[in-house]
Amino acid sequence: MDEVDLQKLQQQDQEAFAALVRAHHRSLTALAATLVASSDVDEVVQNTWVKAYGAIQKFEGRSTLRTWLTRILVNEAKMHHRSQYRRLAVIELGEDALEGRFNDNGRWQQPPGRWSSDDPEALLMEQDMADCLEKTFAEMPENQRAMIEMRDVQLMSFDDICNDLNVSASNARVLLHRARTAVYALVDHYQETGEC
Repeated sequence: MDEVDLQKLQQQDQEAFAALVRAHHRSLTALAATLVASSDVDEVVQNTWVKAYGAIQKFEGRSTLRTWLTRILVNEAKMHHRSQYRRLAVIELGEDALEGRFNDNGRWQQPPGRWSSDDPEALLMEQDMADCLEKTFAEMPENQRAMIEMRDVQLMSFDDICNDLNVSASNARVLLHRARTAVYALVDHYQETGEC
């Protein structure tokens, strides 16, 4: 974009803004597709254009317009993720069957017992259970899978996890509770039926 176009943009000239959209919309859409779910790409890109239009008068030219637009898009994607996490935090966890299995710190009241056996049938069942767990983790939302991996496998602190995942402590606890609940429900179901 040359200075004349920038001046027109800062005067909120419709034609200049349309030219800006034509020049950068495709690349912003491609970037958004790497940051959010495909169903949310259009919304994030549209919000980026709305923010850019409202803020173009403040653009100081310390970066290219493309870099400036990219920053706005990345911030919109982050805000979109935060709003999804907030929605997760307010949803009731009404898992009556699992009530009382976790203490206030999110730890098991009484952890599941260890399975050990040397007979071939039991070993096969252990492999089946491992396959079921792998499937459950694969189907689990990414943020829940990351949370259970970081907290229960890597034994990371909540502060470190919150910083890495960019979530609040309350949201982290909700994510961990949901992940653990899914695992516990799978174990219960498998022990009762022998199926995933």
